[in-house]
Amino acid sequence: MNHQTIGKYRWTICALLFFATTVNYLDRQVLSLLAPALSKEFGWSNSDYANITAVFQFGYAISMLFAGRFIDAIGTRRAFTIAVVVWSLGAMMHAFSVPIGAALVALGVGLPVSVAGFMVSRAVLALGEAGNFPAAIKATAEYFPKKERSFATGIFNSGANVGAILAPLTVPWIAVTWGWQMAFIAIGAIGFLWVALWLTFYDAPARQRRLGAAELAYIESDREVTEPAVDGAKVPWFRLLAHRQTWAFVAGKFLTDGVWWFYLFWLPKYLTSQYGMSTTDLALPLTVLYSMTMIGSIGGGWFPTYFMERGYKPYDGRMRAMLVIAFFPLVVLLAQPLGGISYWMPVLLIGVGASAHQAWSANLFTTVSDMFPKRAIGSIVGIGGMAGGLGGVAVSKLGGWIFDAYGARGQLSTGYMVMFSVCALAYLVAWAAMKALVPRHKEITAL
Repeated sequence: MNHQTIGKYRWTICALLFFATTVNYLDRQVLSLLAPALSKEFGWSNSDYANITAVFQFGYAISMLFAGRFIDAIGTRRAFTIAVVVWSLGAMMHAFSVPIGAALVALGVGLPVSVAGFMVSRAVLALGEAGNFPAAIKATAEYFPKKERSFATGIFNSGANVGAILAPLTVPWIAVTWGWQMAFIAIGAIGFLWVALWLTFYDAPARQRRLGAAELAYIESDREVTEPAVDGAKVPWFRLLAHRQTWAFVAGKFLTDGVWWFYLFWLPKYLTSQYGMSTTDLALPLTVLYSMTMIGSIGGGWFPTYFMERGYKPYDGRMRAMLVIAFFPLVVLLAQPLGGISYWMPVLLIGVGASAHQAWSANLFTTVSDMFPKRAIGSIVGIGGMAGGLGGVAVSKLGGWIFDAYGARGQLSTGYMVMFSVCALAYLVAWAAMKALVPRHKEITAL
């Protein structure tokens, strides 16, 4: 049966997931792009900025745990809609962070007005954004057979890179033209366009009238066990946490997610502090860097098929691909030593590391659908997402402390070398931990 006979509607769903992930990363990156200007306007220290970003990461981590349960309980269509509405409103709230912070300080919150206001806005953004990946992974498991899931995940996950590319091309221009507040409002409003498209085109496969019988049969073709209905099924957390497979995913997320958060939130400040760039100067290097990550996301999603075509089972092929991918971030160790040549050296080397992260992430997410039945996927991704968010908090707080400490001694470049070393080595450590927890793949069929 050829693809023309099968049908292609599942790729329409993949396109919607790609669009959602693009919007997700557009919204979360506005702050990092405006951070140098906002830090100057409000007098933020590196620790102040780290605290603001840590609130997002901690809120995201906790929300991820419940987002997965929420999605498993009420279904992908409704849950994803609610998530995008909440995060779009949270993104737009940033424009009003000063009056929000003033109200909080009046109530006795012992923080600077701007810091308090941005913390609240980041918390609301985190609450909504936590739903993106559990819902997208669940939708992928619903609409794609296992052999296509990592490729589909790589495609929609590349939306993160597109969002990261579009942000430096649009946010500084909007901020310079209409003010930083309008940058948050205009970017945040895009989410409501996505909601309209999602409600028009998405439904569960069994209820999807646009999905042909042949394509539905193809989607279900490699299901190994009979599973109960996807929506409404709840699996207790303690039963999920009893499996080593859960902890393998948790370890992979905790040890590596913080690297991506670090790149996303700190690169603009790095280029500004080390190379004297203005907000508008950041557009070209960040666009180049995040363009590189698209290669990693899509190529990384495809890479396991190289091994599967040579006889490896999906999980084994994925783990082999992830081991190869884990070596690429080591080039980030050269970012500071070669930075004296040109700022393009760290940009390109970090671009390789960030690209490797996206390749790693596309496969790490897909290991969940390799190991667990569909009704548990949202919950497992939520648990792992919480771990990844907590890892992000740890990396962000560590970065803020290190940069303030070394900066006070006039050795800020050494501080960046320390953090880049952490980022470079994280993936090999994570792969070793995952392999130790699950040395041989075994699909979980009873939950």
